[in-house]
Amino acid sequence: MGLKSKLCAQIEVKAKNDVFHDAFRHKPHHVSTMCPVHVQGCECLEGDFGTVGSKICWKYTHDGKEKFSKQIIEAIDEEKKIITFKEFEGDIVNEYENWKVSLHVDEEGEKDLVSWTMEYERPNENVSELTNLLQFFIDMTKSIDDHHVNKPN
Repeated sequence: MGLKSKLCAQIEVKAKNDVFHDAFRHKPHHVSTMCPVHVQGCECLEGDFGTVGSKICWKYTHDGKEKFSKQIIEAIDEEKKIITFKEFEGDIVNEYENWKVSLHVDEEGEKDLVSWTMEYERPNENVSELTNLLQFFIDMTKSIDDHHVNKPN
């Protein structure tokens, strides 16, 4: 068993937070058009987008390298607007065990917030925390937000 880690980020967005929940639940294949620098594609491997147990494959660029992540949609809480994805094959689990990420969209007063929480296990202390991957999620969120805010009506 490795060293358990948990990293979180919360980003205030200008676009309504429903945009993020809808995109990652029902239309992840559209995310690449919203932030093409970060995500180059998403395909459904098994099941249907937005359904627990479905398997999807993300193609993305991180640290200047093309990568992929095959994930299962582990949980969806429609009321709390939380979606959890767990990688079962890809660049992350090649080095880290039990990696999963949750997207939570929420409101705090007048603010619309998008939160990302990554949980994983490092094999030992010599393997770095995934802070650069958390920054990837922050940058991706900002790009999606900019896409929606700057979109002509």
